[in-house]
Amino acid sequence: MGIVKEFKEFAMRGNVIDLAVGVIIGAAFGKIVTSLVNDIIMPPIGKLLGGVDFANLFIKLDRGVTMADGSEIRTLAQAEQAGVAVIAYGQFINNVIDFLIVAFCIFILVKGINMLKRQEHEKPKPEKTTRECPYCLSEVSAKASRCPHCTSELEPEKQGA
Repeated sequence: MGIVKEFKEFAMRGNVIDLAVGVIIGAAFGKIVTSLVNDIIMPPIGKLLGGVDFANLFIKLDRGVTMADGSEIRTLAQAEQAGVAVIAYGQFINNVIDFLIVAFCIFILVKGINMLKRQEHEKPKPEKTTRECPYCLSEVSAKASRCPHCTSELEPEKQGA
């Protein structure tokens, strides 16, 4: 039973759950970026380059192979259907652009988090509201003129000390 309890403690740690949430959100974000690249970014780029569809850019490794009806293979889907070996460099270009967008988004996210951490470190320390009695070493109010524990008279707190 010890290993089950140990696994439960491991799985319920905050870091593991945070990691799981991050992976799930990352997968969903990856789908959004893929759609952004395939459906929004690449069509205008293809149009500017003379109507090129990057998803269908490939090199046939099997020369002379045609579709079952004898027509020429023009799309990546047709090549896959015919079982033709191809180098799908258009898909590779899309994946590189996907990666660059995700990497840029993560860079911006980390940059923002670092900026927030930097601002947190720059916050002034809160003013001390207590001090130590030099006679009985008890904590007393910083504004106190007499120690409530030993009743000794205290010197006024120096500013900036």
